[in-house]
Amino acid sequence: MKRRWQYRAGKFLLIGVTVFALLTVVVMTLWNGLVPDIFRGPSISFWQAAGLLLLSHILLRGWSPGRHGGWRHDRWRHRMEERLASMTPEEREKFRAEWGHRCGPTEKSA
Repeated sequence: MKRRWQYRAGKFLLIGVTVFALLTVVVMTLWNGLVPDIFRGPSISFWQAAGLLLLSHILLRGWSPGRHGGWRHDRWRHRMEERLASMTPEEREKFRAEWGHRCGPTEKSA
């Protein structure tokens, strides 16, 4: 059982490192193919491209490791709460009924 877990963890790590390396090569190739010619900027190395990839991930997606976390989810929730607050109780019930039918049963709030 322990060997199976180690095999899966190793396989996951190897796939993750490979995907990151391929994305880094894509970023480096695109940067070196476009930026020096268009903007007269410098060419970058593999490690600079890896840093640029990590920096863009942090700036655009936040620190959360999952796709459903971070500022996007909070912003969506805030906008939805604002819309629900501006509705009349009848409109709110109609909205919940329709979306409950589409998305499955939801809890009713007091």
